[in-house]
Amino acid sequence: MHPSIQKLYDLAGKPSRKIIGLMSGTSLDGLDIALCEVTGAGVTTQVKLLQFETIPFKEDFKDKILSIFSKQMVSLEQLTLLNPWLALQHAAMINQALLKWGLQSKDIDLIASHGQTIYHAPKSLHPQDEFGPATLQIGDGDHLAIATGIITLSDFRQKHIAAGGEGAPLAVYGDYLVASHATENRVLLNIGGIANYTYLPAGCALIDVFSTDTGPGNTMMDAFMRKHFNAPFDKDGMIAKEGVVNTNLLAAMEIDSFFKVPLPKTIGPELFNLDFVSAAQKVSGTESISLHDIMATLNKFTANTIVNAIQQYVPKEANYTLYASGGGMHNKILMEHIAKMLPNLKIQSSQEIGLQPDAKEAILFALLANECVAGAPMYAGGNATKVPVAMGKISLPY
Repeated sequence: MHPSIQKLYDLAGKPSRKIIGLMSGTSLDGLDIALCEVTGAGVTTQVKLLQFETIPFKEDFKDKILSIFSKQMVSLEQLTLLNPWLALQHAAMINQALLKWGLQSKDIDLIASHGQTIYHAPKSLHPQDEFGPATLQIGDGDHLAIATGIITLSDFRQKHIAAGGEGAPLAVYGDYLVASHATENRVLLNIGGIANYTYLPAGCALIDVFSTDTGPGNTMMDAFMRKHFNAPFDKDGMIAKEGVVNTNLLAAMEIDSFFKVPLPKTIGPELFNLDFVSAAQKVSGTESISLHDIMATLNKFTANTIVNAIQQYVPKEANYTLYASGGGMHNKILMEHIAKMLPNLKIQSSQEIGLQPDAKEAILFALLANECVAGAPMYAGGNATKVPVAMGKISLPY
């Protein structure tokens, strides 16, 4: 037997595994590296976050990714070159983190790499009937495995699509495994570049879980801040706080056909970008409003779309707690908008249930890798789509 296959076989039978989860989202702020100790699999899964590091991306790094990011027309040569290059950059960051933590590659069982989404094309976004949904992430798993010496799982979203999903959101599985509760109804809201939530009714089985994207999280606000304020994001929502919500612009954005697509659904910055804002300004005659008013309106737009999506599915009579994660949870104005529109529930950080909010997505991919290697196929049903949890392509280091 090949030694890497033997190692894979052996670690599948271990009581626990040390897995590095990687996440780089549409905000392009940095690589989240979460070292997790995962015990068991399936409904017996327990996860402990041992170390967490976000390594910021430098501007030239961002510029390379942005040259092919969420665009219909890009250089095929540049895309091809960046696929292995990005993996090698991520590998260097992992090796840097391991050195900082006093660990070696032999101490780690698996890497779970989300990669960098370059283009996300759910069926609702493209009119080509001969094609289904598709998504593309770069950051080649073989290069990661060779450069770190660690068995790597990557390209998770393809199995989701192959089995009938849209490649997102994948949080449904990890949220269910580590955050479902016997007596508390929970909504786990993650506000990254795109916002999504998972509804976990008390005592639920996997078939009862519901998960969906809601629309934009930080993606348009961040892009607007980069273009007009030379800042990566609106810290604490302070720019938005100085503006006034423009109801005409808000209405023009909220009539987009995406919001008529039934839940669950998925989307990306291919739709929600600065061109989307400009088109809505033109339609609403708001091209001359201040930059601060635009930021205030984008902030309210994100809040409205999140709350509307929650209210579409979560029973109005349900007594539940909302646990927030992702970069958007640090935007005080955004969270105030959400709290005002959902006054009858508690909003807490996902830290309260043992999920470090900035590390949550990286942790969830570590859980997907654990299930692929050590779990049994589980199928979500109903509104979560019948998709197997065993996702990820396996790359061996030698």
